[in-house]
Amino acid sequence: MQLLVRNEIKASLANDDEDSLFIDPLLEEDQVGAVTIDLRLGYDFLVSVLTRKPFVAIYRENDYRSISSYFQNTRRELGDRFVLYPNQVVLTTTLEYLSLPSDVYADIMTRSSYNRLGISISTMLQPGFRGCAPIELFNHGNNAVELVVGSRMFQARLTRLDAKARYLDGRPRKYYGDVRPTVSRASHDKDLDRLYKA
Repeated sequence: MQLLVRNEIKASLANDDEDSLFIDPLLEEDQVGAVTIDLRLGYDFLVSVLTRKPFVAIYRENDYRSISSYFQNTRRELGDRFVLYPNQVVLTTTLEYLSLPSDVYADIMTRSSYNRLGISISTMLQPGFRGCAPIELFNHGNNAVELVVGSRMFQARLTRLDAKARYLDGRPRKYYGDVRPTVSRASHDKDLDRLYKA
């Protein structure tokens, strides 16, 4: 495995091959750093809300309430503000659409300026991923933080594998090709049926 550096990232972005790196839009030349690519906060947010139900049920049974009912959808425009409150979970995406080669995976992290405000994320995109990168925001701090749609909040670190590993390897993928935030699809995991009946 090898961490990709700036010239390799730029070469892959410039390649028209179907299995090359694609990121759109890249609004500024300096979004590509020495070993990372800066990514921007997207437009759409799924905000967790309190309900009367005492817990989020993962297994779908008779009294199952859809996981999406625990989130409220909101949208902002480029340059608009979004306030992230302490201990709040908000699902969003990057502004950029990414397409990863079949031999590259990406680690998505919060840029250090936002880590210092108490916001940290960690997401991994598998080789061959397509879509806007899913982001799970959480404010670990004591104060609400104002975020700006379109700001460079995240960074992607790309790693090339020794062999190709297709994301679509015959198995259905729960989060492939999404361009808006998606709630947890844990209830679709097949092992829950086996565990519930055990």
